[in-house]
Amino acid sequence: MKLKRIASALAILAGATFANAAAATQGVSKDEIVVGSIQDLSGPLAGFSKPARNGMQMRVDEINALGGVNGRKIKLIVEDSGYDPKKGILATQKLAQNDKIFAMIGTIGTPVAMASMPLLFEKNIPHLFPLTAARQMYDPLHKLKFSFAAPYYDQIRNGVKWMAKERGAKSFCAIYQDDEFGLEIFHGAEEGLKEINQKFTEVTTYKRGATDFAAQVAKMKGSNCDTVVMGTIIRETLGTIGTARKMGWNPNFIGTSASYTDLIHKLGGKAVEGFYSMHQVGVPYPDDASKNVRDWAASYKAKFNEDPGLFSAYGYVIADLFIQVVKKTGDKLTTESFIKTLETSTFPRDMFGSPVYSFTPKQHLGNTKSRASQIQGGKWVPVTDYLE
Repeated sequence: MKLKRIASALAILAGATFANAAAATQGVSKDEIVVGSIQDLSGPLAGFSKPARNGMQMRVDEINALGGVNGRKIKLIVEDSGYDPKKGILATQKLAQNDKIFAMIGTIGTPVAMASMPLLFEKNIPHLFPLTAARQMYDPLHKLKFSFAAPYYDQIRNGVKWMAKERGAKSFCAIYQDDEFGLEIFHGAEEGLKEINQKFTEVTTYKRGATDFAAQVAKMKGSNCDTVVMGTIIRETLGTIGTARKMGWNPNFIGTSASYTDLIHKLGGKAVEGFYSMHQVGVPYPDDASKNVRDWAASYKAKFNEDPGLFSAYGYVIADLFIQVVKKTGDKLTTESFIKTLETSTFPRDMFGSPVYSFTPKQHLGNTKSRASQIQGGKWVPVTDYLE
């Protein structure tokens, strides 16, 4: 009988231990939540990623200074991918296996995000609010992937139609990065042109990391198109437009949120005057009319010794969205409870002018709206309201 009682007690103990292990959620302890982010700190998107990292860290530091969320401090770990999917995979493995993150937030770049998601999903780790507007960030529906960005596809689909209607564009060319990111923009523009009974007069591509665009620009110039769709980011946008100006060619250029950043006019100068981009959140200029934005910009500059840019705001918004969901979820934070909360959440417009973000169990894209801005006098100026 005594042996039976001992065996029974051991069984109960083992069962309790198993239950506790099953209930434990990676990256969540009594006093800490570990969050990861993959940024490009050494490659072509470093001009985006460094401010994005700063924006996320600023929001994390703010909430931690107040005691954290529901008694837990947030620990943010940022890894560098160099905008290389292979390096992104290694960074994901480190964050998921060694650092044991609870969630991945704000991954930058479509190719890196696409490469990292399968590894995260194997570990039941959510992939949240990536800094890419590719449709693959929310489609097909998966319980662990959520996007807050109006898709590149829809941005440029509406953008080309707006250019034709409001700016009199009659012939379109396209230059795009030869990968998943660029193809999203190309296909979106192609669909938009189809809806107004137009086709591209010329299409050209470039490899990721390219720095010379003379051949591509010459090819487009030869087609006599009056508007160029840009499936480009920072360096490629500046290179393409700068090369066109040197060749004496001055069509309209229109890009997406990937090329909407204060770095374009800061680095491009007069050459990029008149450039259009579709986007959702506005650049937070330090002289913004909103006192909240001015105060935020002053705090950012005091912390990082530089003025904030658009991706500083993006990083701040991403971290804040995550924090809001954790707060609403309550003390018993698990992946399942977090997802359930996020799928029933709506977030009001923030101080940066973002549209309302809203998620449901069947819709993991928080926003579909974008608007057009143009560089005028060395600053981005909105020229439309949000377009569906």
